[in-house]
Amino acid sequence: MTDGPSGPTPSDSHAGESERRWCEERTTFQRVYDVITGTTDYATASEVAEEADCSDDGARDALAQLVEMGIAERRDGRPATYRRNDSYFRWKRVEALATNNSVADLRAKIDELVAEDERLGERFDAPGPDAVSPATFETSDHDEIHDRWDALARWRTLRRDLELFQRAAHRAERRGGDADDVASA
Repeated sequence: MTDGPSGPTPSDSHAGESERRWCEERTTFQRVYDVITGTTDYATASEVAEEADCSDDGARDALAQLVEMGIAERRDGRPATYRRNDSYFRWKRVEALATNNSVADLRAKIDELVAEDERLGERFDAPGPDAVSPATFETSDHDEIHDRWDALARWRTLRRDLELFQRAAHRAERRGGDADDVASA
């Protein structure tokens, strides 16, 4: 905790209180889960343990369970390292979309995303966000550059969303119905 001119700052005190409650109210497994699901770079069990406020052995045990469940992935080495399994979270998102939306709603969202994808392709005169020329950003107008970067970031996000919605629609179709039909059964 960093101190201000007259002791801990209010935000530091609040952060310390939140962390204390987090440690008291959650099990070691839950804290390791919280840490690893926010970890995109590989981390050792010791690093996870430090963030989760638990022992190294406690973190290793929880990480082994999370790897077995598919939530985390392990890279062997000395020491072994761990990170969240992005494939698991994509699968979980697809399952949620397929379960909570009708096929018709999913298809409507896909159509909306495809239309926006086409508009962005025309705007940037490129087949996809990775094909946008750096020359697109050669302007002295800061607001215009910022607007273009925002649009490019949106396009990349849109492409990821489109893939998720397409997978969800296929999953829902394979299940043979609409979420509305399932809910009323």
